[in-house]
Amino acid sequence: MTFLQFQKALSDRNIGLNEKMCEQLDFYARYLKEYNEKVNLTAITDFEEVLDKHFYDSLLLYDRKLEGTLADVGTGAGFPGVVLKIVIPELKVVLLEPIGKRCVFLNSLIEQLGLKDIEVLQERGEDHSLKHREAYDYVTARAVSNLNSLIEVCGAMVKKEGYFICLRGKDGREELKTASKAIEKIGFRVESVKDEKLINGDSRMIAYLKKVKETPLKYPRKYNIIKKSPL
Repeated sequence: MTFLQFQKALSDRNIGLNEKMCEQLDFYARYLKEYNEKVNLTAITDFEEVLDKHFYDSLLLYDRKLEGTLADVGTGAGFPGVVLKIVIPELKVVLLEPIGKRCVFLNSLIEQLGLKDIEVLQERGEDHSLKHREAYDYVTARAVSNLNSLIEVCGAMVKKEGYFICLRGKDGREELKTASKAIEKIGFRVESVKDEKLINGDSRMIAYLKKVKETPLKYPRKYNIIKKSPL
């Protein structure tokens, strides 16, 4: 798959990339591969796979209504947070990543791309939630941890009437059913669910959970407790 084919696939989803966005994404893919040769950031570095499994995957979350503040929990090498920031420049983004070497990469990438209103914090999601309750319009998390745990880790930092957007694989709908009690306890309801495909045909599920009431102050718990006894 060439970059032009990637652009065409996005265009079919009504996502138009201007010249600057194309240049930034092209640089991102190449810089990731180059940097990954020194520091292990991701198993996927082939240019074509990065376009599909990292960039296109991230942009499945794209929505023209996406505005305000967004926190990306467990962002890794910047997915989906940096990709969304490139394509929606007005979005204010906080990238949460507990592993230092990834944070160093992200800060370097942001500087190279000249991005503004985007911040990297070396912090776990549950720790950030305790200090920044009801702080973000949107919180994203891309297939990190199980969904029950993820909702508790992320939920408190979402503003009331805001959204937690989770991107899962082919078993996403089953995970959503299993997490129904956690979703209610943390203060959300499932507003919509979309089944999507990557360019290579891999399945994805995107769930939009709306915050309908404040998260009880006892959540999130410490991560070792969350992991041992998910809601």
